Amino acid sequence: MSISRAALAVLMATAFSAQAEAISEQPYPGTIVLKVDATNTAQQIFRVRESIPARPGKLTLLYPQWIPANHGPSGALNQFAGLKVSANGKPLEWKRDTVNVYAFHIDVPKDASSVDVEFQYLSPVEANQGRTTMTNDILGVQWQSLTLYPAGYNSRRITMQPNLTVPAGWQYGTALETATRNGDEIAFKPLDLEAMMDSPLFAGRHFRRIDLDPGAKVPVHLNVVADSAEQLEATPEQIAPHRAMVQQAYKLFNSRHYQHYDFLFAISDEFGGIGREHHQSSENGVKLGYFSEWAKHEARRELLPHEFTHSWNGKFRRPADQNVPNFNTPLQNSLLWVYEGQTQYWGAVIAARSGLITPEHTRDLLAATAARYDNTRGREWRAVQDTTNDPIVNARRPQGWNNWQRAEDYYSEGELIWLDADTLIREKSGDKRSLNDFARNFFGVDDGVNVAKHYTFDDVVKALNAIQPHDWAGFLRTRLDGHGPGAPLDGLARAGWKLVYADKPTDFMKAQEEQSKSANFQYSLGFSVGAEGKLEAFQWEGLGFKAGLSGGSTLLAVNGRAYKAEVLRAAVTAAKTGKEPISLLVKKGNQYQTYTLDYHGGLKYPRLERIEGTPDRLEAILQPLK
Repeated sequence: MSISRAALAVLMATAFSAQAEAISEQPYPGTIVLKVDATNTAQQIFRVRESIPARPGKLTLLYPQWIPANHGPSGALNQFAGLKVSANGKPLEWKRDTVNVYAFHIDVPKDASSVDVEFQYLSPVEANQGRTTMTNDILGVQWQSLTLYPAGYNSRRITMQPNLTVPAGWQYGTALETATRNGDEIAFKPLDLEAMMDSPLFAGRHFRRIDLDPGAKVPVHLNVVADSAEQLEATPEQIAPHRAMVQQAYKLFNSRHYQHYDFLFAISDEFGGIGREHHQSSENGVKLGYFSEWAKHEARRELLPHEFTHSWNGKFRRPADQNVPNFNTPLQNSLLWVYEGQTQYWGAVIAARSGLITPEHTRDLLAATAARYDNTRGREWRAVQDTTNDPIVNARRPQGWNNWQRAEDYYSEGELIWLDADTLIREKSGDKRSLNDFARNFFGVDDGVNVAKHYTFDDVVKALNAIQPHDWAGFLRTRLDGHGPGAPLDGLARAGWKLVYADKPTDFMKAQEEQSKSANFQYSLGFSVGAEGKLEAFQWEGLGFKAGLSGGSTLLAVNGRAYKAEVLRAAVTAAKTGKEPISLLVKKGNQYQTYTLDYHGGLKYPRLERIEGTPDRLEAILQPLK
């Protein structure tokens, strides 16, 4: 008997709804003891044991599916293996639920008061298997991948006692409170399941802890792990802007919503890159050279202020539709343009205010963002509000036509919307008020409280109106639900700047291209060329698209000469004053084909240019707070 997708969706929704209705707000009886052995770095295997108090009868254990900071059902069930269950030393059979495959059903015998569980989490060993969380020098403990928990209870009402064994001599950073350390066996203080899941750990052979707020009653530390000891070497001049970042955040939000804060920071070419927020910590991973090649990697420095901002926006103040009882209840993402979009804005602003990124280079990054969305053809059919569904729809899988399909654009298009809001408040108030005031009033309430305070769309509108009366509901809905043409660039104009295109990239963006080994021709030929001549980042219905080019292709030659970025740039420049088209030899699969691009518009790179006679509000926005 077949069943339609629609009918199946209804059945699954009903099953999830029934599960949610059955969740008790009573405390789960007893404490679950979790033991993780993370010493097998050679084979990248985590071994897990749990002792779970249980009453005789039916017991359902859940493997986390909906991961809050991932905004979707990204639980790594495909890397979960070797499940064995026992009670009183005797094995018990388990049965996976045939609809909710993250659920495992067990019959607890009459003479048992607990069940023992063991399994392995198999960290990816190759890039095509997922993000690497364990190497010979670094490991990242994400508790959602290492835990089964009982269904039917609110995750905040389940008490956990986590334990971890690390390789000999390794040091670690985490927001968890350590109870004892005996050699390489670490016992953490008991806490609720939600708080444990929100408190990951980085450990490493090479480790350094940097105090970012010396002498403070509420400590903030940068816990650095790296592929080698040399990568840990940070000069006082490099540490200073990180400390300034903390102080600028405090001056913006005028509050702290944690007992202490720990940046978990990996500098590695082997450990998977990451940027993931938590209430009292964050996971951050970049490639080698963050400190050792400081001048080359300025753009990376927006990561830490972004994730730090999330302690206020996303973790303390949290969208109401993400207030779910456990990690197997679907999340809703309708307010990610606040959660992530305004965080993207503040991340850029705090990076500039603290000196992590210069204001000039912040403008260059903003120009790149403005140009990207001003040329995103997918805005014609898909509003930015709908992209808040992308963590579920696409889950960051590669896309063939991103310019048309769109992805998680609520981040950076959201940044443009909040620049628009900030400059509008400044304009209407005669530059007496700004989005800084919104941040203090909205995120800065209840100083010292670290329990989530949820909000709705109407709460955001009300808070904006308290700063500057305006039709904020209409303002936001127009930008969130609109389709252009063009990106929401009113904020740039109100800030005293406009998006223009020049025949040369700014020095900062040129350095970014060189670092990524790519060449941007998106605003001239309608595509970029990546490493080894790979064609990518096509503009939908741009020049290259109309010529028939697509991804999965390699550019071999330009006008009969072997491809190099400078060769193609020279060809585009020459065509500006000539009549001949540009000839490209392209290989796709086993086929070779020549394409001609009749283009004579020259090279085009985005940058910002001052609007004469207008106040420079962008300069004011990026100034450090006193």
